[in-house]
Amino acid sequence: MTANLPPLSPAGIVLGATAVDWRAAVQLAGAALVAVGATLPAYTDAMVRMIEEHGPYVVIAPRLALAHARPGPDVLADGLAIVTLDPAVAFGHPHNDPVSVVLGLAIADPLRHLQAVAALANVFNDSTAIADLAAATSTDEVLTIMGGRA
Repeated sequence: MTANLPPLSPAGIVLGATAVDWRAAVQLAGAALVAVGATLPAYTDAMVRMIEEHGPYVVIAPRLALAHARPGPDVLADGLAIVTLDPAVAFGHPHNDPVSVVLGLAIADPLRHLQAVAALANVFNDSTAIADLAAATSTDEVLTIMGGRA
């Protein structure tokens, strides 16, 4: 994995998921974070609440959302989840909708939060990374995409 990137395991990867709306898409990412032991279910609610309160700021690039909430007692460990959506889902972003890849990010230590976001940004400096993730058909492929880019 790229330096400072939170742990990503096969249990945190959901491919070709169907979500009726952005809330359901974020809930899928949250459930994956729970599945890998990074968060408690209340963290998922906090991710949804952040978007409800602040709008679709999590849609950070065309087709890509970075769902997260503040570190707190619902974060058990650093973790990363990746959900690909088929079909893509609108989050309400004026330029970057619809979203086909949702990253769920949980960071236990507020000081590491910016490092983790920067490490993710480095992965997506490669202009093909989002499309590659959206088209991935196996967890091994996703792990390669996320770990093979610096």
